[in-house]
Amino acid sequence: MGIDLTKGQAISLEKQGGGSLTAVRMGLGWQAAPRRGLFGTRTREVDLDASAVLFADKQPVDVVFFRHLVSDDGSVRHTGDNLVGGAGQGGDDESILVDLERVPVHIDQIVFTVNSFTGQTFQEVQNAFCRLVDETTGQELARYTLDGGGQYTAQIMAKVHRAGSGWKMTALGAAANGRTFQDLMPSILPGL
Repeated sequence: MGIDLTKGQAISLEKQGGGSLTAVRMGLGWQAAPRRGLFGTRTREVDLDASAVLFADKQPVDVVFFRHLVSDDGSVRHTGDNLVGGAGQGGDDESILVDLERVPVHIDQIVFTVNSFTGQTFQEVQNAFCRLVDETTGQELARYTLDGGGQYTAQIMAKVHRAGSGWKMTALGAAANGRTFQDLMPSILPGL
């Protein structure tokens, strides 16, 4: 069973029995929230996008997202774009795989973001989560649940960062506005 993270909480990515994780998956899930209207309840599809920005000494050096599915060094891979969500409480709608052993030594942080490409706010989203899974065993390590909606179109969800010889994950949960990861850079940089 994974840990339910709160905003700002950090956890070590060391295995319970000792040793370090070798590969993790950041999973994103969401559902469109039903809205009451004149003709009953309806939902409007929401296109959330997961991205991973790779940093070296607080400088962005690469990004993985729906238009660039694999990092230049091959250590980070996006599994593909989901335009409507739907998994919500269950499985992942979008995933980003990170081979921690292949991440170049100069990369010290990987920041995971979520943005509404179609511009809807998070008030139109429900059951949204970001989770980290041990890709080798399939065990969920940590989950950050996005709750409360809001008048923003993006979240800086979490970061995986080097800690000595291993890695840690920190839940960031910072609200932001933007349709793409580029729009979020001014919000990401102060938190590094």
